[in-house]
Amino acid sequence: MRRLLATAAVSLGLLAAPIALAPDAEAAETEACAGCEALLDLAVAHPSRKEDRARDPYRHPAETLAFFRIRPDMKVGEYAPGGGWYSRLLGVYLGGQGHLAGLYFNTQVTPLSDEAKQGTRDAAAKFAAQVSGWTGQPAERFSGFTLDAVPEGEKGTFDRIVIMRMMHNIHRFGTLHHELVAMRGLLKPGGMLGIEQHRAKADASADYADGSKGYMRQKDVIALVEAHGFELVAKSEINANRKDAANYPEGVWELPPVLRTKREDLKGVGESDRMTLLFRKRP
Repeated sequence: MRRLLATAAVSLGLLAAPIALAPDAEAAETEACAGCEALLDLAVAHPSRKEDRARDPYRHPAETLAFFRIRPDMKVGEYAPGGGWYSRLLGVYLGGQGHLAGLYFNTQVTPLSDEAKQGTRDAAAKFAAQVSGWTGQPAERFSGFTLDAVPEGEKGTFDRIVIMRMMHNIHRFGTLHHELVAMRGLLKPGGMLGIEQHRAKADASADYADGSKGYMRQKDVIALVEAHGFELVAKSEINANRKDAANYPEGVWELPPVLRTKREDLKGVGESDRMTLLFRKRP
């Protein structure tokens, strides 16, 4: 390995001083990150994730972030952070030497009430302090903003952006174009976009896979993202679940953890079948 780990002080102060990095960034894109697996394991075990760990068997967080090639020295954007499930993990993993930014809905185009739009702006303003409180890492390691109010100097500075189970929402909201264009603008040349999304069956109807049920067809997601200036780098079955029939009248929310229709037979299915995709910003 030509690229070593940028920091060893990521979690709980259990590791020693930072390890020097070789300058070969291109190698880092193609080679495994030496030591990152151990640091991801520490981040997964962090006390702030005590309530989150019950979902780890379905979400495979360490494997997913490794597939997205996220190193602890990177600047990473998390789109629509929500309740903070991934924010807590990324905050620990990146808080030692990297930077985590919460990227919130464009409030000018997203069909929300005025109250919800203000709530989105408030959440973005509080993101840094919130993640700092969860993880014990300095608030300066974090930031948050809406995609209609990108701060000066942020464009072209991100190594990675992740969209976790949110493609269906921006697709059904009609804001996919605005949001992907904004996120592409934030990424560095060659920066990468990681997507995890509830997966419809390949032969699902357009009406079922339009996002309203939470599911989208993998080929549609790939086509939509590629049409916005990205190229597919890799796809993974890390988060696949072949037990998921993906045909529920109430959509993905019939499955755990929501169990909207309280069907006992669905408890054993687990969480949804998910595609896991990695794209690179192309010129």
